[in-house]
Amino acid sequence: MMSIKAIISGIVERKAEKGGITHVYYVACGGSYAAFYPAKAFLEKEATKVTVGLYNSGEFINNPPVALGDNAVVVVASHKGNTPETIKAAELAQSRGVPVIGLTWVTDSPLVAHCDFVETYSFGDGKDIAEEKTLKGLITAVEILNQTEGYAHYEDFQDGLSKINRIVYRAWDHLQNRAQAFAQEYKDDKVIYTMASGAGYGAAYLQSICIFMEMQWIHSACIHSGEFFHGPFEITDANTPFFFQFSEGSTRAVDERALNFLKKYGRRIEVVDAKELGLSTIKPTVIDYFNHSLFNNVYPVYNRALAEIRQHPLTTRRYMWKVEY
Repeated sequence: MMSIKAIISGIVERKAEKGGITHVYYVACGGSYAAFYPAKAFLEKEATKVTVGLYNSGEFINNPPVALGDNAVVVVASHKGNTPETIKAAELAQSRGVPVIGLTWVTDSPLVAHCDFVETYSFGDGKDIAEEKTLKGLITAVEILNQTEGYAHYEDFQDGLSKINRIVYRAWDHLQNRAQAFAQEYKDDKVIYTMASGAGYGAAYLQSICIFMEMQWIHSACIHSGEFFHGPFEITDANTPFFFQFSEGSTRAVDERALNFLKKYGRRIEVVDAKELGLSTIKPTVIDYFNHSLFNNVYPVYNRALAEIRQHPLTTRRYMWKVEY
């Protein structure tokens, strides 16, 4: 199987005579959609010529961008490769001559038939964090930028990849007792809000829609820390629970402002702090883009504890895969 670096190199070479890569579209649903958030944030921040879009698959097939053509690349993701909307999105891209890179855990799946290149990723207990879906998606963005415009912090990013495993595994141990206390405190709540900002926002979004709502049937919404003061802060009181993602990097000040308000007027705030969990060992030039992988991989410590104490297994579903939708 080709490396992502080699895949991008081949695409760049083929597109050179048509003006190169100028548009990158990340397309997926649910957790896979959230996993692409760091890639989107990376290209938005670091690229000067390459534009990026992050699309829900259903929206992409019904309202595709006009620039989906000669100078575009599409990256799709589906864990089992059977998400109908994502399969159709890949098919649409290919019908327009756009190369499609597919990220999937199951390579023998319908999605693969509509991808020009397929990349698998690490998943499950004992996984290699640097090889997981989020970072594979991010690597596509880093390689596209580095091979088109150049990326000054490319080596810093590689250094971050070499460190993320140890950071996450240490964080797992650090949070075990706190996760048990969280589960005991929040087990009876009917609503839990998540909050975050920056390149790691997708991790809090995933926690809200895929865990609290999908897997625990707890009402939730993901609130951007910067948007908190433009409406949502009015629901703050001593009883409302917040699950707060405190990022390291350029948007930490945005989170800090919101957290200071919560601590002044709220009482029930679970703070997961990237600095406390050791993310600062990654260089400041690239640290923003590793927040998601840290948070997304430590949240399961909380989620397993919550599911166990609520006697509501994370595999429980009422509609998903059971009824027509």
